[in-house]
Amino acid sequence: MESGKRLRNKIKYVIIVPIILALILVGIVALSFGLEAKETFIALGIAAAYVVVVIVVYVKMLPTISAAVTDYSLEQGKVQKEMLHGLAVPYVLLDTDGRVLWANAMFYKMVDIKEKKNIHGRMDKYIPELDSSLFEDLPGETSMEVEYRDHKYNAVIRRMDLSRAFDREDQEERKDDDIVIVMYFFDVTRERLLEKENEDQKLIAGLAYIDNYDEVMDSMDEVRHSTLTALVDRKINMYLANIDAIVKRMENDKYLFVFPQKYMQILRSDRFSLLDEVKAINVRNEIPMTISIGIGAGSNSFQECFENAKVAIGLALGRGGDQAAVKYGDQVSYFGGKSTGTEKNTRVKARVKAQAFEELLENKEKVLIMAHKRPDADAFGSAVGIWRLVTTLKKKAYIVLNDDIEAIRPVVNSFKNVEGYADMLVSGQQAVGMVDQTTMLVVCDVNRPSMTACEELLTMVNTVVVFDHHRQSNEPIENATLSYIEPFASSACELITEMFQYISIKPKIKPVEADAMYAGILIDTDNYQNKTGVRTFEAASYLRKAGADITRVRKMFRSTLTSMKERAQGISNAELYMRVFALSYVDPDPGSGEAPTVPAAKAANELLNVENVKASFVVTEADDGILYVSARSIGDVNVQLVMERFNGGGHATIAGAQLKGKTKEEFFRELRSVLREMSEEGSI
Repeated sequence: MESGKRLRNKIKYVIIVPIILALILVGIVALSFGLEAKETFIALGIAAAYVVVVIVVYVKMLPTISAAVTDYSLEQGKVQKEMLHGLAVPYVLLDTDGRVLWANAMFYKMVDIKEKKNIHGRMDKYIPELDSSLFEDLPGETSMEVEYRDHKYNAVIRRMDLSRAFDREDQEERKDDDIVIVMYFFDVTRERLLEKENEDQKLIAGLAYIDNYDEVMDSMDEVRHSTLTALVDRKINMYLANIDAIVKRMENDKYLFVFPQKYMQILRSDRFSLLDEVKAINVRNEIPMTISIGIGAGSNSFQECFENAKVAIGLALGRGGDQAAVKYGDQVSYFGGKSTGTEKNTRVKARVKAQAFEELLENKEKVLIMAHKRPDADAFGSAVGIWRLVTTLKKKAYIVLNDDIEAIRPVVNSFKNVEGYADMLVSGQQAVGMVDQTTMLVVCDVNRPSMTACEELLTMVNTVVVFDHHRQSNEPIENATLSYIEPFASSACELITEMFQYISIKPKIKPVEADAMYAGILIDTDNYQNKTGVRTFEAASYLRKAGADITRVRKMFRSTLTSMKERAQGISNAELYMRVFALSYVDPDPGSGEAPTVPAAKAANELLNVENVKASFVVTEADDGILYVSARSIGDVNVQLVMERFNGGGHATIAGAQLKGKTKEEFFRELRSVLREMSEEGSI
């Protein structure tokens, strides 16, 4: 009733103001004409009569006016309340604790409660999403989307302070009871449905490449070529028909397809079973045919989706093929990739890359060669091979090598006693100071920027070349002018050795260089037991003819008694998980003289000789507090996919990871969870 009192006071002011004005007018008349003038008395009489009339009207009419105004206000309040009650939008009033104070008919209908029944209790009793914590420290107005009984609502929540309508004295005594929460529920179910339909109908671009078309065809009789091709073509078309795709065969081994985005989740759930279906085709072909799939999505532009698909297929092929890569915007996910791939018989790629490298070198004066941190024999051997290529072409070359060389110290020392290699090695800091416009950077045995010996060089040098045999990850060297990544190769040394044969000036390899490169192949293949193909032995034969001495190399990598004990410790600490995974750790001895990763890698290799073991994981901790994981497999398990879960990588049979801020107990706990999860979903 406070508002009624204020309204009556305002009416008083409306009547009193004319009286005051009339009195002022009397004063003005008296001053203008003088008190003795006849006109003055007439004006005063008229003003007095006016004041009397106003006072009489005020006295007589005030109760009537107040009653009429009060009735009008009450009627208006009833109308407004009735309008809110019948509002076509659900409307509810809450207190600051989230309790319902009042609701209109549409809210009763929304929560399916009879209107005669009073709604009490907290809001989350009716809509669980609207927890009372939402109403604490609520700003002036906010909104959120709520899903309730197959409907989606845009809930507008507004905080109202009722004390603003009170007098100043009342505001000073305001309480929390003066705060109410107003909520409107706008049904946006249809809008969201239309948005989803629009999103589902977006076209996604896909590419499917047969990885080993030439190799498979060369391995079988010509009369069966058409049969195999027809079966593969039928499998691809039938599989893609299930997702309403349009398929176009561009070449014998390449397909382009487009399909609506709504089927993307089906492919993810199915984990691209087409990969296994194609691999299972057998028309007495000795080599199973495999395909790679690249899918691009995450853009409103179909052209951008197609570009994403091309990037995705490149990643799938760069990781060895027999897998699918989905590039959704900036995110890339992989499926398949369980097989180790098929060795490529053709050397066309090696010839093309060698010639391209030679052309890039023509306009350069010096080359910086960089491998990964804590380089192994393959990293240093491939760097030496590139050094020989560059110097043969009459350019200056330098190998970036820091102090972390425990694993390759015997090989590095072998160059110190030979003439001509005095300025071959430089540190990362020295290399940074040598960069100018005529500098080329060659990265070997690594394709991840964060793992290079001096990551700063990647941003300083305009021309970057990458030679590597590890599968590509989601962290590529993006500014590479030339990239030769061949996951089928056993080692980076094998790639560089093949390139020797396609350079215009044939390099004359010295025995010490041949030893370094031969050692790289030997170590990476674990004495020719892992990832060894025909081309591996051809490269080893080439280096043997160039002067590589097997006995000399073997002496370089003989283990100390301490390192033998460390390896034995790794075997002794091993435990079997799920009967096929060997998990172990090595506590390195600082006095062993070897890099901490060496005994872990050797222990991982030895554990593969245990019966029924399909993969081994051995961890060790270096002085810098980083955990180094060595993962090995005999081919049944793709350990690279496992290590990628820990931001690592490598090969299907040889992989690793570096972990910061974790203990080995935490790592093994996570590893067990990952192995079980990947085994259950069939991704390894």
